Amino acid sequence: MMLVWRTTAEWRARRRALAGHTIGFVPTMGALHQGHASLVERCRRENEIAAVSIFVNPSQFNDPSDLDRYPRTLEKDLALLESLGTDEVLAPDAREMYPNGYRFRVAPDEADRVLEGVCRPGHFEGVLTIVLKLLNLVAADRAYFGEKDFQQLRIVSDMARDFFLNTEIVGCPTLREPSGLAMSSRNALLPPEDRERAAQLYRILTQSSSPAQAKEELEARGFAVEYVEERWGRRLAAATLGRVRLIDNVPAADAARA
Repeated sequence: MMLVWRTTAEWRARRRALAGHTIGFVPTMGALHQGHASLVERCRRENEIAAVSIFVNPSQFNDPSDLDRYPRTLEKDLALLESLGTDEVLAPDAREMYPNGYRFRVAPDEADRVLEGVCRPGHFEGVLTIVLKLLNLVAADRAYFGEKDFQQLRIVSDMARDFFLNTEIVGCPTLREPSGLAMSSRNALLPPEDRERAAQLYRILTQSSSPAQAKEELEARGFAVEYVEERWGRRLAAATLGRVRLIDNVPAADAARA
């Protein structure tokens, strides 16, 4: 039977009862899709206990309207997690996770203030702060993150290593819809007429001969492009279609070369 924990005190008591078991952990902000399901399924295979968190973290949103619009589908999420064999779910509110407000926080290095770090001021500070809180609470053997948020995966991995956390950070491949669109909770905000257009982001990233060409082609198709760059062996992009901000990345070696 899946158990759902709403307070950190109740969860910490439960965590003590799980001592001696291998625990895998998937942190999420809810609005779950098959990409999340793939993380939970891998977590379930590789650990005795599969734990998932659902928490829409206010500190990582630099735009209050973006926080307000973020999809919240808790009951549907819980039903999916139970069907996947999840054992433990942490679903606290902001008062539980920030009992003293946003008083203490983890700041990324200046070198991390690129791409998402520039486009979304304060975003990674919020991400690192909540991830550190969750990793300390769950004390998992492994935590699973998708490669769609590739820069986030890198920074979280570095933080876990630098703070000597015992949790192994496991990166998992991006799942895509048949069109190639990377699965994302934000896809639910796309109107039907934009869904196929959104898939052009992936196709252009993989088929363009250079980041500059990819940016030009995306803009020609109506995307407002924030960046297309190659770093860390990946070609990464962020672009807005209508009111929905999309990010994606592909291995740079797989991108077309002129």
